[in-house]
Amino acid sequence: MPEPRLKLGIPKGSLEHATIELFSRAGWKITVGPRSYVPAIDDPEIECLLVRAQEMARYVQSGALDAGITGHDWVVETGAEVAELAELVYAKQRLARVRWVLAVPEESAIREPRDLEGKVIATEVVELTRQYLARFGVSARVEFSWGATEVKVPQLADAIVEVTETGSSLRANRLRIVDTVLESSTVFIMNRVASGDAWKREKAESLILMLKGAIDAASKVGLLLNVRRDDLDGVLAVLPALKNPTVSTLSDPAWVAVNTIIEEAVVRQLLPKLKAARAQGIVEYPLNKIVL
Repeated sequence: MPEPRLKLGIPKGSLEHATIELFSRAGWKITVGPRSYVPAIDDPEIECLLVRAQEMARYVQSGALDAGITGHDWVVETGAEVAELAELVYAKQRLARVRWVLAVPEESAIREPRDLEGKVIATEVVELTRQYLARFGVSARVEFSWGATEVKVPQLADAIVEVTETGSSLRANRLRIVDTVLESSTVFIMNRVASGDAWKREKAESLILMLKGAIDAASKVGLLLNVRRDDLDGVLAVLPALKNPTVSTLSDPAWVAVNTIIEEAVVRQLLPKLKAARAQGIVEYPLNKIVL
C-alpha cells in the first residue's frame, strides 16, 4: 500500500517567492525548476504543484489537490466550496492583508458606489465586483481586465476594482480610492473530503502550525540580558514582552538572566533604556518560529 501523501498547491506568480520563503522559515525547503510546475520539497509526505492563485480554489474543490494556498479573494471570486482552515497573513511585499479597492481618476465626479449607476468598471474580479454592486443596488457593466487595469481609466472604463497593498501604484497613476470592496489575506484551503481524512487533516494542521509560527516570528526578535537582582524591577518596567519574560538565576545568585521576545522595530529605542536600567550583556538574536 503506497504511503499517504498530501497534494499541496503552491501559488504561482506574485505570491510564489514569498510562499517559498515562508516554507523555508517554517522548516521545508521547496525547489522550483526553471520550467517545472512540480516543485521538489524535502518532505516525502507532501507532493507540491505550482498553480495560479486565481485557479487554486477550483482545483482544491475538485479534489485534484488536497489543499492549497491562495487568497480569500479568489475563493470568493470562484465561489469554490472549500474549507478555509487558516488565515496566513502575508503578501508579496510584506506581512499584511491586501485590499481590492474601487478607484477612479482623481478628477472623476464619482464619489460613492451609487455614482457607478450605468458606468463601466474594469477588473480581474468580475464576480466579486458584481456582488459588491448588488449590495448597493447599482447596475453597472463589469468588464474583465487581463491586467494593467490602472491604465484603462478614463478612456476604456469609468472606474476600476484593483488589488493594492500600499496604494502606491494607484497614486502613481493619479487614481483616487472611493471604497474598499474586499479586504483579503492569504488562506490555507482544503478539499472538504480530504479534510475529513484523519491523516491528511493532521498533516495539514501540522503544516499550518509551523507556517503560522514562521509568520509570527518574522517581525520579532529574541532578547537576552543579565541584570543584578536588585535592578530587575527597573529592567522589567522597561521591557515589553510577548508573555511574561523568562527570569532565571545565574551562578552568582545576585544576578539573573532575562529572556524575552519583542518586536524588532522597537529594539533601537529599547536598548539604550535597558542599558540605563543597568542591564548588561544584552544579546539580540533572530527567530525562525514562534508557536503560541
